[in-house]
Amino acid sequence: MLARKGLLPEEFLLTRLAEETGQPSRYRSKTQRARFITKGGSCNVAHKNIREQGRFLQDVFTTMVDLKWQHSLLIFTSAFLCSWMLFAMVWWLIAFGHGDLEPREEGWPGPAPCVTAIHSFTSAFLFSIEVQVTIGFGGRMVTEECPLAITVLIVQNIVGLIVNAVMLGCIFMKTAQANRRAETIIFSRTAVVALRNGRPALMFRVGDLRKSMIISATIQMQVIRRMVSKEGEVIPVSQLDIQVENPLRSNGIFLVSPLIISHTIDRSSPLYELSAQSLSTEDIEVIVILEGVVETTGITTQARTSYLPDEILWGRRFVPIVTEEDGRYSVDYSKFGNTVPVRMSPLSAKELDQNRGEAGGGHRLGGEEPGHIQDWGLVRAGRGGFRRGGRAHDSSAPWSSSFSYYCRREGGVEGEGERGREGRKGRKGQRAVTLEEIGREIEEEEEDESV
Repeated sequence: MLARKGLLPEEFLLTRLAEETGQPSRYRSKTQRARFITKGGSCNVAHKNIREQGRFLQDVFTTMVDLKWQHSLLIFTSAFLCSWMLFAMVWWLIAFGHGDLEPREEGWPGPAPCVTAIHSFTSAFLFSIEVQVTIGFGGRMVTEECPLAITVLIVQNIVGLIVNAVMLGCIFMKTAQANRRAETIIFSRTAVVALRNGRPALMFRVGDLRKSMIISATIQMQVIRRMVSKEGEVIPVSQLDIQVENPLRSNGIFLVSPLIISHTIDRSSPLYELSAQSLSTEDIEVIVILEGVVETTGITTQARTSYLPDEILWGRRFVPIVTEEDGRYSVDYSKFGNTVPVRMSPLSAKELDQNRGEAGGGHRLGGEEPGHIQDWGLVRAGRGGFRRGGRAHDSSAPWSSSFSYYCRREGGVEGEGERGREGRKGRKGQRAVTLEEIGREIEEEEEDESV
């Protein structure tokens, strides 16, 4: 549809079709999973067994705006027809009660009628339409003969204005709904997981097809997953916010061109234990919400999409689509969702952090982080150094250069492993130095200096 209207080139739609069918499918599930947010942004939730239906009638305007177009047009037509028919019945009763419907002889005018030229229900119906929509052909008119007819004329005019305002307002709101602006905000069909600045990151691309911008646009991401509390309570829908790191380092974005929004997978991320192998079995859904103000109308709009595990590609990166041509930037939307493979470890971020800690050997004892040296028996050995095996090390040296020689136990560093112990046994001329021996050496040096 967008291609027929000229908003998008046909190559873009062909590329998106090739993107959907040409992506790797080794992690795709065989059965289609249910999702809370569809790719188009609508909520995929069915509300059943609602007992308090009367609450919808308390907000008739919103209920009518939320209806489908065929239902709205049916109500629009029925409202006018019913009002015309109702007042046509009133005008016919007035004419019948006043005797205007009785046949009269030629040449004898009789009393003045309440409404001229009303001889049947059909003529009363035509007069009702003329009064309410102010057509006024002039053939029928209210006379001063009946005050009741004048009162009915005033009431019908007021009712007609109310019906016109409500019905036209509903039609206007349906045509100018904020979600219509979201139709030209596109998201990449798939998300990717790749390294960014040395850390695994979940990334997707978002773009706006219109030249009119979204003011104060913000991006939010949530992960919906099934969780079990400590008490054993099953929480089928648990919403967890995840931090978004876009090029501006905040949730606010300047959507002048397509942007790649990323989320760094660290210890605080709900995806910290997610790996390439467990991605296909995880029951999660990543929801993306873009919200902002439409520049032309000032209406707040919201665009939504979601990514299931089979729509998250591991070890891939988006290709660049913004180039500089003749002093201006050009965006090639035919490559909007294209990705290329990159070198990426299949391990999760948690496993990568654990491997880094094991690779450090005795640099981190008992899983403690660098800079948290507590109760490890570091003894100052004069002139700002640390004592190690009868030698002093400068305190400005790297923390790992002297830390591994001090331990709580005499057998060596905790968590050092068999390889570290074998390497320490293979060293010739070296032995484990206990803190008591270091303390005696310090006392002897202090006595020599005092002498």
